[in-house]
Amino acid sequence: MSSFWSIWISVLSLGTLIGCYLLLRMCLKNFAGVEEGESMGHTFDGIEELNNPLPKWWSTFFLLTIIWGFGYLIVYPGLGNWEGLFGWTSSNQGILNLEESRAKAEYAKENNLIVQYDMEVKAADARYGPIFDAFAKRDIKDLATAGDEEAIAARKVGQRLFLQNCSQCHGSDARGTTGFPNLADKDWLYGGKPYDIKHSIMHGRVGQGMIGWETMLGGDKGVKDVTAYVLSLSGREAKEGSVSEGKAQFAMCAACHGDEGQGSVAMNLPLGAPNLTDNTWLYGGSERVIQESIRNGRAGVMPAWDEILGPKKVHVISAFVYSLSQE
Repeated sequence: MSSFWSIWISVLSLGTLIGCYLLLRMCLKNFAGVEEGESMGHTFDGIEELNNPLPKWWSTFFLLTIIWGFGYLIVYPGLGNWEGLFGWTSSNQGILNLEESRAKAEYAKENNLIVQYDMEVKAADARYGPIFDAFAKRDIKDLATAGDEEAIAARKVGQRLFLQNCSQCHGSDARGTTGFPNLADKDWLYGGKPYDIKHSIMHGRVGQGMIGWETMLGGDKGVKDVTAYVLSLSGREAKEGSVSEGKAQFAMCAACHGDEGQGSVAMNLPLGAPNLTDNTWLYGGSERVIQESIRNGRAGVMPAWDEILGPKKVHVISAFVYSLSQE
């Protein structure tokens, strides 16, 4: 640190402490010309002002903090280039060395954890790898439905893997929630065959996305008309809108949902467009929610798990998920 900044810091630090001491001394003196404890001659609303000094405990603690401040500056670095009685330094080089030491310590800790994690993964692969190899040799449908000991064990392992990796979205019972499909029923966006399920888990699904249709349907009335028609497909009646007019406008939706709203799976198209005739709803089936879906659109993404879990673990999870819809 340069001499200028060393002097500047020293003057500010010592000046502040000395100023606090002088301020305390001044406040302890009686400048009122009235004996302590006597009346100042002022009253308001029956309250009389007395010439009371500062509380002893307060002034004592104030003085002790000032003394502590001087002691701190003597023992530790704080006055410019003064290193303190302990010989510590506040130079830039010292700070850089300290930061460098911390960075090296963090790097060593992080890499040690990485090495430890890799060792544990290798140990787990060596122990459980043959088990997953045996599971992977069997067909998903066989693992999901067979009653032998190995198939039952595979489904239990698949359930544990599902709870660890999939339950955050689909729920611990795999029955989903708003925006996340129920995997325990027979309603599938991309197909419910063993291969379809495994493909969805392995590579994820990026929905084509349903755009907002309000403008193209001519505004709020068009949205309500199409909603009325969509509800009629599952045998329900809407409180608003015209079914006949909505049916005519639904032609714009048929490319994804089909002419009769049966969904893209029924048409063997990998679009993820839901079946609108079965009264199973991903985002909610109330009239208001359906209107919102048509008005603003929907979009969903499922991440790919192949690089995270690997094909053998995905195979076991697929068997577990497939088994849920076979019960």
